[in-house]
Amino acid sequence: MRIARPELEREIIRILTAHGASPAQAAAAARHMGWCESVGRHNFGIERIPIHVKRLAAGVLNGKAEPALEQVAPAIARLDGGGGFGYAAAERAMAEAIRMAGAAGIGAVGVANSNFFGAGAFYVNMAADAGMIGIAMSNSFPKVVAHGGLKPVLGTNPFAFGAPRANGEHLLFDMATSALAGSTVREHIEKGEPLPEGLAIDDHGQPITDPRKVGDGALLPFGGPKGFGLSLLVEILAGVITGAAVGDGVASMYNDFSRNGGNGHFLLALDIARFMPLESYHARFEGLVAALKASGGHVLLPGEVRWENRRDAEANGCEIDAAKWAALEALSASR
Repeated sequence: MRIARPELEREIIRILTAHGASPAQAAAAARHMGWCESVGRHNFGIERIPIHVKRLAAGVLNGKAEPALEQVAPAIARLDGGGGFGYAAAERAMAEAIRMAGAAGIGAVGVANSNFFGAGAFYVNMAADAGMIGIAMSNSFPKVVAHGGLKPVLGTNPFAFGAPRANGEHLLFDMATSALAGSTVREHIEKGEPLPEGLAIDDHGQPITDPRKVGDGALLPFGGPKGFGLSLLVEILAGVITGAAVGDGVASMYNDFSRNGGNGHFLLALDIARFMPLESYHARFEGLVAALKASGGHVLLPGEVRWENRRDAEANGCEIDAAKWAALEALSASR
C-alpha cells in the first residue's frame, strides 16, 4: 500500500502521543521513520513502533524527555537524552554539531542517557544537506563477539558517514559493524530462512545458521579484526567518552524491560567550506564519481538506491507493508 509521507508522519505522531510521548519526542520519531520509509529503509520505519509503545508502557522509555545540551568547548558539546527516544536526542545532537561546525569548522556532540537511534544515514544526511561531511555512531546491546572471542561483548554498533552532492542526492554510507544487522536476523526469523555460515557462532565457537538461536550465541564482527576494530571505535566514541552505558550496561530494546536503554551516540559535522569553496568540492567529488562509474560493471554509490526510492515515494507515496500498517491501526484502536 502507498501512503503520502506527511500523512504517515501524522499517524505516527498520533499513535505515539496517545501512548504517552510528548509532541516533540513523537515528532522526532515520526520524521525519522517517515524518512526511512521514503528511502526504503523499512526495517527502521514503522515496524519499530510496537516495541516503542511497549517500552513506553513499561516506563523504560521516557516519552516526555527534554534533552539537555552542555557546551564544553567551542566545537564540542554533551547532550543528555533524558532517557527518551534516541531519534530526538541524535537529531538534536547533529543539529548542534552542524551549528558548531558553521562557527568553528567542526562540531562534535556526544550523547548519553539515550535509546535506539535508528538509521545513522538520517543524521549524516542532515549534515550533507548543510554542505558538510557527517559522521554518526551509536553503541548498542551486546550481541557481537570480539574477534577471536566466544561471548557477546559489543553491540552491532552502527557507523555512518555522508558527503554532499550538488544534486542533493548525497553519498550516504550506513552499516552495522557486525557481520549481520540485528534487523536482518529478525527478518530471517520471520521468513523462516537460515543464515549463511560464517555470520554467527554458539558459545563453543560452532557456526549457527538457525536465526532463532542467535540470541543464545553471538554474531561475528564483519571482516574479522577489521570490523572488530571499527566496532571498538564506535564503542569508545559513542559509549566510553560520552559517559553512556558500555557493553552489557546497554539494555536490549526487545528483551529487557527493567531499565532504560542507556545507549550513547556520537555525531560529528565537518564544514567543507573551511577546506575549499563548495563549488570546487563538488567539481572534485563529481570527478571522483565519474571515475567510479567509468570503472566497468555497474557501480552504485552508497545511498544511491535510497534516492531512487525517495523519488518514487515523493511521486507515489511511501510503500508500506499492509500487515505492519494494520498492526499500527490495532495499536491506535487500543487507545
